[in-house]
Amino acid sequence: MKKLVFASHNLHKLEEVRSIIKGFEVVGLSEIGCTEEIVENGLTLQDNAKIKADFVLNRFALDCFADDTGLEVEALNGAPGVYTARFAGEGCSYRDNVDKMLRVMTGIQNRKARFRTVICLNMNGRQYFFEGCVNGEITTEIYGDAGFGYDPIFRPNGYDETFAEMASDVKNKISHRGMATRKLVDFLNGMK
Repeated sequence: MKKLVFASHNLHKLEEVRSIIKGFEVVGLSEIGCTEEIVENGLTLQDNAKIKADFVLNRFALDCFADDTGLEVEALNGAPGVYTARFAGEGCSYRDNVDKMLRVMTGIQNRKARFRTVICLNMNGRQYFFEGCVNGEITTEIYGDAGFGYDPIFRPNGYDETFAEMASDVKNKISHRGMATRKLVDFLNGMK
């Protein structure tokens, strides 16, 4: 089975993509001996995904992919966007970000938001990008305890549950990361 490195230390993300990608052995950064954090200082999601994928390719010479995800809130002019993971500051927790978002959104009627994921794949000397997006809204309080990140306050359009209330297989079918990862899988299957 061909090995493919997912340039992430995030075990939640690794678990999600492993459940979608079949036919490849997907390994995380720690499994290839990479313990350092890759600095994500790009201006866009695509920049950050590319930075991480290029780091693995240049340092370890392995086929790899990386993602970056942003929560884009309409009333906040698309923020936090590329700063989604550190919305509440450097070293913040998922809960810190959720709490700050709920505070910032207090009293705001327009709660439209979207999650967007960009994946960068470095394989066989070429680079490819895949994107997934899901529209929804920011809830006024926390619902559910599954998932991670902003899942307890993001309700996708057409659903009564937040991502944190959904079964993981349902979330993976409709989520931004799920969509981008399925595009990656389709591409990989086309190469076989």
